[in-house]
Amino acid sequence: MTPVSDVAYVAAVLVLYADLPDTPIRPSPQDQVLARRLHDQGVPLPLVESALLLGSLRRMVRPADEIPLTPIRSLAYFQPVTAELQQQPLPSGYLDYLRLNFRKLADRAVS
Repeated sequence: MTPVSDVAYVAAVLVLYADLPDTPIRPSPQDQVLARRLHDQGVPLPLVESALLLGSLRRMVRPADEIPLTPIRSLAYFQPVTAELQQQPLPSGYLDYLRLNFRKLADRAVS
């Protein structure tokens, strides 16, 4: 597997982040710094994507009668999920499962 350059990695993380519901359309300079730090720490891009999707899915499946959550304002919101996945990696193929479920829930929310 070819290593992803710093610029491509940061861009990919920021696009994944900005495409999520309840996140800013334009990531902040602090988000860029955090994405660069993830690259520098050697956090694999699929792990970051898994953390973003898992964190978003957890928000999306909350019971409707719960108090609504405030919008996400920083990539830092996903740091605990990233740390969780570093400690306890997901099974092989689970990222595809997360992508599928995220699309299903997102499509339902739009309908």
